[in-house]
Amino acid sequence: MKFLLAAINAKYIHSNPGIYSLMTFAKKQLPEAEIEIGEYTINHQMEQILQNIYRKKPDFVGFSCYIWNISYVLALTEDLHKVLPDTEIWLGGPEVSYDAVQVLKQRPEIRGIMRGEGELTFSEVVSAYMEYGKLKNAGKVCGITFRDEEGNICENPPQRLLSMDEIPFYYKEMEGFENRIVYYESSRGCPFSCSYCLSSIDKSVRFRSLELVKKELEFFLEHRVPQVKFVDRTFNCKREHTLGIWRYIMEHDNGITNFHFEVSADLFDEEELELIGRMRPGLIQLEIGVQSVNPDTITEIRRKMDLDKLAAAVARVHGYKNTHQHLDLIAGLPYEDLTSFLHSFDAVFRMEPDQLQLGFLKVLKGSFMSEKTEDYGLLYRAEPPYEVLSTRWLSYGDVIRLKAMEAMVEIYYNSGQFANTIRQLEKEFPSPSAMFLALAVYDEENGFSEISHSRLARYELLYRFICGRVTKKEELSAYRDCLMLDLYLRENIKSRPSFAGDPSPFKELIRDFFIREAKAFRWLSGYEGCDSRQLSKMAHLEVMEDGSLLLFDYKNRDPLSYNARAIRFLLKKGDEDGKEEFCYDGFVCSN
Repeated sequence: MKFLLAAINAKYIHSNPGIYSLMTFAKKQLPEAEIEIGEYTINHQMEQILQNIYRKKPDFVGFSCYIWNISYVLALTEDLHKVLPDTEIWLGGPEVSYDAVQVLKQRPEIRGIMRGEGELTFSEVVSAYMEYGKLKNAGKVCGITFRDEEGNICENPPQRLLSMDEIPFYYKEMEGFENRIVYYESSRGCPFSCSYCLSSIDKSVRFRSLELVKKELEFFLEHRVPQVKFVDRTFNCKREHTLGIWRYIMEHDNGITNFHFEVSADLFDEEELELIGRMRPGLIQLEIGVQSVNPDTITEIRRKMDLDKLAAAVARVHGYKNTHQHLDLIAGLPYEDLTSFLHSFDAVFRMEPDQLQLGFLKVLKGSFMSEKTEDYGLLYRAEPPYEVLSTRWLSYGDVIRLKAMEAMVEIYYNSGQFANTIRQLEKEFPSPSAMFLALAVYDEENGFSEISHSRLARYELLYRFICGRVTKKEELSAYRDCLMLDLYLRENIKSRPSFAGDPSPFKELIRDFFIREAKAFRWLSGYEGCDSRQLSKMAHLEVMEDGSLLLFDYKNRDPLSYNARAIRFLLKKGDEDGKEEFCYDGFVCSN
């Protein structure tokens, strides 16, 4: 028999670690089994996926089901059954594990569902099919809900959990994973009980042995993988495990690979924080779920968090300037009205994360949150991803306002392209949230929210917004300088915005600077061998309205923000020839 494990991912850069793990485990148990993987994205046309699977002519297809792809999967299985009526169709994953009987009642083309962790279950299902050529003796396979030969729906007991060391490492080579996120898990489960999360159902945590983890991380380091994303739900819940992995990647750092971890920052101790401080800039990045700073909300969602310790840890890591921090908030949680959520936003924004994810509650099947919908007056979308519409505390109108605010946060903060301007603009408002809400109103009132704008156009729009709030010439001049700084930090853009100063009067000055620099390479390291004309194209010198000059060095970038190194100069007349001298005034942005 030919078995196909299919995944429909959200984006091409994503891979599905689940199906790779299932295939590798099953092949180890059953070397003779013919198992293939098919990965697609939700951007594929359904007809393309259907044709591809049809050409493979599998006897068995197993689909991995999540909130981002379940609608696509169910539409596909209906058509797949029409063109391959003899192919056995199975589902697995969190989106079908908690209402398996109901799914089978509604979808007659589905033969069975693998519930929960699937490695051992899939292996046993494959074995049953291979032995009899059809699903027979399935009563012995734990963890499945299925139709028997008479069409009756049967549900077997849960499958036993494997130890983490029994789960195989499925990266044998990196072919096929180029330009894609590489996922890795060193633990399964979570010690916490957050009511919105499926990890709260099983509170046990299983860890892969450190020696095995180190051996597998060595593979990624040797292959110089750009990023390894740990999918552990709370990576730092076991101190020895955390320290062991971090010490290993520090000692074997290849200068390229970045490791992403989801952590609870309030669990960090002094040794862990001190270790982070000694890491190469960009070696790790941290995703930290704050969700809310409202103590009643935190209690109600069964979350354990020491906010003061979390804020102190975030500030400590921020001070190192070597680690990207991504902080998360969730709108729509119990006891959080609009005022409370904006207070949470402001508190987290002032922690100065590199990115602030303003997310919206998703009411997942099987979660404790789904059982409390009536108590919370919780209304949510009928279709995946089951996102919140309103609660007792938050109206749909409030949700719409926060959605518009989220878009502004993504454009003007999380992009990292307006950092200096936003830092200055924040002073014009009573709070960060007030600033982003005002930007959202401006965008909507002018119809900008319905248009996809270029990067340069966004600078023009932000300047127009600033002009509507700031009238003093000297203040507008300072904002133009901020915008020009932000614009050129990212790239040596050739087009200039309408508010930019005319560079023509300074052509000789700029030409003279690069002629001098080409002789001595005092400020631009790494450009040796370039003449002055090449230097002027590879770097950029901008005359600011405050009279200073900024030199943007694109060969030497900040390893976290990827911003160019920027050096500020002041001008003074030379003593001998009367020519202007460039006087070093400090780094604006340095690596």
